[in-house]
Amino acid sequence: MSCISLNIRGVGQSGKIKWLKKICIEENPIILGLQETKCAQSPDSLIESFWYNSNFQFVQKDAIGASGGLLLIWDPTTFSFEQALEGEFFIAIKGTWAGYNSDIVIVNVYGPHSHQKKIKFWAELTNLINYINVPHIIFGDFNEVRSKSERLNCNFKQTWADNFNNFINNSNLIDLPLGERSSPVSVLIK
Repeated sequence: MSCISLNIRGVGQSGKIKWLKKICIEENPIILGLQETKCAQSPDSLIESFWYNSNFQFVQKDAIGASGGLLLIWDPTTFSFEQALEGEFFIAIKGTWAGYNSDIVIVNVYGPHSHQKKIKFWAELTNLINYINVPHIIFGDFNEVRSKSERLNCNFKQTWADNFNNFINNSNLIDLPLGERSSPVSVLIK
């Protein structure tokens, strides 16, 4: 199972399509989640320009102006799509993985920057997890860290980290280590 999550910071910027295509060809992901696409209406032709084959399905959350935007792409021969779900800070798909005898929810997030919105974000994800009681894979840019050691050259707020850790612990999620801890992308599973 290969899932890739990237904060692309503008999919249309010079060289990004070529770079993304190289990653997709080398890795052949089943699921690709992009955060900060900074575009509205990602047409099939744009996805075809970087996806590794012509067989794909996708859901998206349009950018608002020049910020945000989420895109979740998958290989329909491996992941059988049943339902799309959307919140203010995420898009999700529910379906079945080939060879796995249970439903699963894949969630692509781009977390807010303000403290009040972060509290709403944790509640929104908690409601999703409780609403659909199946395994979840939650990945993306949470715009939050769990400890001061993960925050380099930026302001660290212990209260915000505590809220993130409480969300993870109370939801019985596991934070998968990604090796390079300076990465803005995190993966949580339940």
